[in-house]
Amino acid sequence: MVKNLDEYIALLTSSQATAGDMDKAKAILASTKEVEKILDNVSVSMAEKEAAVRELFPAAVRPAMLKMSEEGAVAEYDEVMKAYLAELDRLSHVANAVVTYVTEPTPEQLEGLKQFVIRETGMADARIELVQDASLLGGFIIDIGYKQYDRSLRAKLNSIKEAVTQNARKSEAVDAGGIISILKEDIKEYEFAKGSDEVGKVISVGDGIAVLEGLESVMYGEIVVFESGVKGMVQDIRKDTIGCILFGDDSEVYEGSRVKRTHKNAGVPVGEGFIGRIVNALGEPIDGGADIEAEDYRLVEQPAPSIVDRKSVSKPLETGILAIDSMFPIGRGQRELIIGDRQTGKTSIALDTIVNQKGKDCICIYCAIGQKSSTVAKLVSDLQKHGAMAYTIVVCSTAADPSSLQYIAPYSATAIAEHFMYQGKDCLIVYDDLSKHAVAYRAISLLLERPPGREAYPGDVFYLHSRLLERSSRLSEERGGGSITALPIIETQAGDVSAYIPTNVISITDGQIYLESDLFFSGQRPAVNVGLSVSRVGGAAQTKAMKKAAGSLRVDLAQYREMEVFTQFSSDLDEDTKAQLAYGAGLIELLKQPLGHPMSLAQQVITLVGAIGKRFTAVPVKQLKRYQRELLEWFDTVHCDIVRELNEDKVLTDDLRERILATIDDYNKTNAIVK
Repeated sequence: MVKNLDEYIALLTSSQATAGDMDKAKAILASTKEVEKILDNVSVSMAEKEAAVRELFPAAVRPAMLKMSEEGAVAEYDEVMKAYLAELDRLSHVANAVVTYVTEPTPEQLEGLKQFVIRETGMADARIELVQDASLLGGFIIDIGYKQYDRSLRAKLNSIKEAVTQNARKSEAVDAGGIISILKEDIKEYEFAKGSDEVGKVISVGDGIAVLEGLESVMYGEIVVFESGVKGMVQDIRKDTIGCILFGDDSEVYEGSRVKRTHKNAGVPVGEGFIGRIVNALGEPIDGGADIEAEDYRLVEQPAPSIVDRKSVSKPLETGILAIDSMFPIGRGQRELIIGDRQTGKTSIALDTIVNQKGKDCICIYCAIGQKSSTVAKLVSDLQKHGAMAYTIVVCSTAADPSSLQYIAPYSATAIAEHFMYQGKDCLIVYDDLSKHAVAYRAISLLLERPPGREAYPGDVFYLHSRLLERSSRLSEERGGGSITALPIIETQAGDVSAYIPTNVISITDGQIYLESDLFFSGQRPAVNVGLSVSRVGGAAQTKAMKKAAGSLRVDLAQYREMEVFTQFSSDLDEDTKAQLAYGAGLIELLKQPLGHPMSLAQQVITLVGAIGKRFTAVPVKQLKRYQRELLEWFDTVHCDIVRELNEDKVLTDDLRERILATIDDYNKTNAIVK
């Protein structure tokens, strides 16, 4: 846009410049480029410029021309002229319209168009500019300011094509006669006053952000379409401009190009066909497979279920990780944060949890935000190796994608999950990770020139994540009883859980699993910090068997940690203290679990019953994992009745506990490691 445009128009208005004066000045500038070069040249004195302007230009144009020459803006005279003539028309109550046609309208049709423009704008007169465009195929388009009345054959055929495609998705028969009747009905008459489109213009574009003018009635979050077909979403509405994030290559959008409203908010296709596939943030397949047949279309931004639509979390979602299922249980419909520094095993916990859902009627969605493509490819390969892709959807927005796609990815993944939840199914969704999501939102906000808040993050970043995670819940039986369990991941810096983003998400979720770097590097995998981790749902999300088996595990570990600190410099310890330390070290060793080896409920209960029952104290710590593996294999083969009873009934009676302990005692009598 021309700088100081209003000043130039004010000077022309005070001089009462006419359209003829403006045309003469334009002809002079167009006759030779030398005049423009002299007037815009900073090395030419103002006295010389004044002489040239006085000699060449009409009197009414001279003050504005001198001002433009002083500021080096003569090259932008055409834009100033256009704006001034528009202002003259406004003051004279004359409307301007552009009619794009294939066949030039007759004088009678032109008069009809003129009367239509006068009626729509409420002006006293109208000026019509005619432009020919054979690509319209037929009919014509009327542009009045930022409103467009598209009555071209091309637009009609596109709308019919879209209608036929939608009907085909719904498996409805559309015969040729029906299409022809629709076509005849649509192009029979041009009812200009109905169905007008708002059209805007791109002021500037760059870094995945477009600034628009026009579109006065556009909604926040609405999808707009540019001439090139690239789509964008409105994210900033100001008095004179609209800020829009782009969902495509910004090189295809250029300054001055037109943009239309769609009157729709952003959404993604959803359906059973997405299971087992890898899609981008817009729901488009990126795994090289066939197109996905969608069952429905859901908005990416949806209100969370209300309190009356929810049900308390009481059904467990087992991760297969002993340290978590025993002390920090996760229930279906819960939101449990996984938090820790980089490379501490956060994604590994999420991956094991997905693998452990095999055969448990739970649809899993892994949402990768800002990850490397190679990292996502390796994760997908691991899921395929364990057969988990058969019930998993991967929504991927890599680090190479623009910030706009990284921003919308978790909302799209949640919309896909909601499709299944409202059908009464259980879903698990992993957001990996929301730290990068916040960074993407910060980049968008700064590019849109929003004022940054605390720690250079926009002040509404709390709302960014709260409106996302609140959509995870367990629905009441009246609403189908489905659920979405969320495992958001947050990356901390040097273990700082008090930073802005971590404290935000901690306050939103129903608990957190804190992974500590020191534990990880000491060989404790998963590196769960028992003191800082918590599940606010707790025992309500545990089976009766697990609740009873876990018993005093967390207290015993806390006592061991405390005793370990006090005795690390002591050389003379009594037997009770040594036994307590050996018992605690054994518990720590049993809680170690390799990646990709989730444990069943029976395996976890048997391990806990034996450990808390002090049946493993005779086993050397270094041999304990081997002993545990062999013991559980022995139970699976020789005492499968106990395993089956635990897995099916999910209850640990006193009698069953004694049977397990007695069985372990029998195993220890013949085991070489114990001897």
